[in-house]
Amino acid sequence: MKTSHFFLSSLATLSLLGSPILHADDWANWRGPNHNGASSEEGKFPSSFSRTKNVKWKAELPGVGASTPIVSGDAIFLTSADEKENGIIAMRVDAKSGEVVWSKKFGEGVSKDPKSTYSGPSPTTDGKVVIFFTGNGELTAFDFDGKEIWKRDIQKDYGQFAFGWTFSTSPLLHKGMLYLQVLQRDTAVDGRGFTDKKNESYLLALNPADGKEIFKVERDSNAVVESREAFTSPIPVTHDGREEITVVGGDVMTGHDPKSGQELWRWGTWNPDLEKYWRLVPSPVYGEGILLACAPKGQPVYAINAGGVGDLNDTALAWVNEEKQISSDVPTPLFYDGHFYIVNGRQKFISCVEPVTGKVLYTERLAAKQKIESSPTAVDGKIYLMSHLGEVFVIKAGPEFKLLNSTTMASDQSTNIRASVVPANGNLFIRTDNTLYCIGE
Repeated sequence: MKTSHFFLSSLATLSLLGSPILHADDWANWRGPNHNGASSEEGKFPSSFSRTKNVKWKAELPGVGASTPIVSGDAIFLTSADEKENGIIAMRVDAKSGEVVWSKKFGEGVSKDPKSTYSGPSPTTDGKVVIFFTGNGELTAFDFDGKEIWKRDIQKDYGQFAFGWTFSTSPLLHKGMLYLQVLQRDTAVDGRGFTDKKNESYLLALNPADGKEIFKVERDSNAVVESREAFTSPIPVTHDGREEITVVGGDVMTGHDPKSGQELWRWGTWNPDLEKYWRLVPSPVYGEGILLACAPKGQPVYAINAGGVGDLNDTALAWVNEEKQISSDVPTPLFYDGHFYIVNGRQKFISCVEPVTGKVLYTERLAAKQKIESSPTAVDGKIYLMSHLGEVFVIKAGPEFKLLNSTTMASDQSTNIRASVVPANGNLFIRTDNTLYCIGE
């Protein structure tokens, strides 16, 4: 059958119009373009900077927030908890000037506990639409001009969240589908959640154009009490040509078909004794055929061979590291240039590990005054991470440890900074309590 040039031309035009307009140097979700904390962007990213040195601009924010900024071209998107408005604010900041292009209240309430706010989740974009989520359940899509496209309340639609702490998970916009996970207790806690039936943990997929449900699948586990709670985010993984959405929490790791949500495989557990209070925070990370799961509260790091099918036992493990220094209770590990970097935020260690063998190339302690709960990021041969106090550490990437610089970007009273340092389009974007810095040479 012959196909006309007109048809081919029209098809190409439609494909172009309907395709995302992200660029390789954008940082479109909280773990970056490769969903592993790293960017392959080439350029001169500074290692030496401070609150006054190599600062292109700084923007004052309406409040605190643990959300990591995302970047699409000249647009920066992030959220803040605004005490005056008693709500969560979605913002677009101009990447060239630091001016606030628009600011919209899209979520009600600020927090449910003193340690966190509802502005923990990072937004996500495909270069056309940007989607924001709050720990209180509001999910809202805007166009780049700040016009609201659609809005949903996940708690109203699917049931009140059953979490002991303030819920946080970052939505994932990937290949035309929006994914959101809710891994929660099966019984009510402090009056939250269903009291007459089981609270279901689930993986949800929505159409980013209108917010309508594509699928919702139960994601159950044998975990109990708080150990069912996960503050992790889903990541896309492609291994040997198979695509999946990987989810970790409730004492297990699972892989799901991106189109249907069907569970492809399951591994676990790091909690055979069913400890009750092992909530999980670090998200999964993939590199060189290996998926990492960091058990909480000083427990081991588990490396699972990707590509499994069905219920996996411990023969699926590539290695396990039980060294107390090599553990992560909060920061999600980084995969960059052939190595995993695991941050023990409580004891302030960073470790470089070979993915396939598990060989530890170094473990070094950082001179941080406060614990580290931001997740490390990397670009241009450098690793960036930040403490609760806003102390930024710049480390040379590679098998030998070398500290290139350390500086404090926040004020002395800062004690709860959790956003990651974002490298994008030749600049570093550093979010402290209520200031966003653009750093560049």
